[in-house]
Amino acid sequence: MRAVRIPLAVAKQITAHARQHADEEVCGLISSVHQVPMHVYPVANVSNDRTHLFDMDPAGQIDALRQMRERGHELFAIYHSHPHGRAVPSARDLEHVGYPDVLYLIVAPESGGAMQIK
Repeated sequence: MRAVRIPLAVAKQITAHARQHADEEVCGLISSVHQVPMHVYPVANVSNDRTHLFDMDPAGQIDALRQMRERGHELFAIYHSHPHGRAVPSARDLEHVGYPDVLYLIVAPESGGAMQIK
C-alpha cells in the first residue's frame, strides 16, 4: 500500500468533526482533484448505535456526491471515527466496503489527546 498525503486543512477538518462528537462515530466523504484531497463533506451518522457503528445518511451521501460533481471533484475517500478504539478497521467496516476503489480512513484518539488518521 502506498502512502497518501492528506493536506493539513483536510486533516484538521476530519479531526475537528471527530472531536465535536467525541462519544460517537462520525462519518463523511472527501473529494479530490487529480488525486489531491480537496474538500470534506461530513455526513450524518444515522446508525441506531452511533457509539460503536456508523451508517451514512443516504440523502446526505447523495447530496455530497452531487456537490462533488458540481465542483468537478471526484470521490477520494470515505472517513469515519472510532471514538473508543484504534484507527484499525473492524470486521464490520471490512464487510461494508461499498466503494472498493476509494480510500477508507479511520480517525481515532491517541494517548495524550492527539487524533490519528489511518
